[in-house]
Amino acid sequence: MLISKNMMLLTYVPCLLMAMFTSCSGGDNLKPLPVDPPAPPKPVETSWSFDTSPVWADEFDKDGTPDKTKWAYDIGTGTNGWGNNELQYYTDRPENAVVEKGVLKITARREAKGGKEYTSSRMVSKGKGDFLYGRFEIRAKLPQGRGTWPALWMLPSDLSYGPWPKSGEIDIMEHVGYDPKNVHVTVHTEAYNGMIGTQRGGQAVIETAMSDFHLYRLDWTPAAIKGYIDDKLVFEFLNEKKGYASWPFDKKFHLLLNVAVGGNWGGQKGVDPDVFPATMEVDYVRVFKLIEK
Repeated sequence: MLISKNMMLLTYVPCLLMAMFTSCSGGDNLKPLPVDPPAPPKPVETSWSFDTSPVWADEFDKDGTPDKTKWAYDIGTGTNGWGNNELQYYTDRPENAVVEKGVLKITARREAKGGKEYTSSRMVSKGKGDFLYGRFEIRAKLPQGRGTWPALWMLPSDLSYGPWPKSGEIDIMEHVGYDPKNVHVTVHTEAYNGMIGTQRGGQAVIETAMSDFHLYRLDWTPAAIKGYIDDKLVFEFLNEKKGYASWPFDKKFHLLLNVAVGGNWGGQKGVDPDVFPATMEVDYVRVFKLIEK
C-alpha cells in the first residue's frame, strides 16, 4: 500500500510525543514518576472573635485576702499528692496567697504542715467563674528554683465524661524550676495525656519568665485551643471531631492558679530547699466572651 508523506507525518508526530512516556507499540511500560499522597484535609476552623471587655476578671487591685467572690481554695494534699506525688500542703492562709500592691502572690514555703515539708496555695474559680469557650489572659511572673512547679490552668467544672483525663485538662502555662527557660502549654484528654505519653503541647523559650511579667493567653473555641505567650502562638490543638476521647472541651471549665513543690515532673531533678520561699506573682486574670462571626 502506498502511504503519502502527509500520512507518515501524522503518524510520526503522535509517536514522537508519546515516546516521552511509552513506545507507540505499547511494549514498554514505563512507571510514572512517584507522587506524594494528598494530605488529609485539615479541619476547617470557623472565624471567631472575642469581646473587647472582660466578662470576668480579677485585677488584684485590693490588698489583702484574694476576692472570695471569685476564688476558693483546694486544701490539703489531695489524693497521693494531688495525683502527682507533690510535696506541699495547700492552704488558704495569707502566708501562701495574698494581694499586695496590685499583685497576687502565691508563695510556696518550706514549713511542715499536714505531714508535708512545704506549704503553698491552689486557688480555684470553680462555682465562681466557670466558662465554656473564650479568651483567657493571665499576666504573671514565675517563681525560680529547682523543685518549683507553678501552673495557670483549667479543669472541667463537672466530670461529664468521667475522672481525669476523660473530662480533659487545659494548661495555659506550666513551668518547672529545673528547666528555667522553657514554658509549656499543654492539653490532656483520654486519647492524649501525660500518663500514656501522648499529651499534646507546645513550648517556648522565655529567658525572663522568672524576672519579668509575661502574658499567657488561651483562645478556646469549638474548633481549636490555641496557646500564646506574649501574643505569639506557641500551641494549637484542633478539634478532630472524633468524640470526647480526643475533644472533651465542649463543657464548662474553671481556672486554677498554684505553685506546687516537687512531684512527678517538678521534682524530677530533686528539690532545692534553699530556694524557698518561692513566689508566683499574678498581675491580672481576664476572661473574654467568644463571639461567632
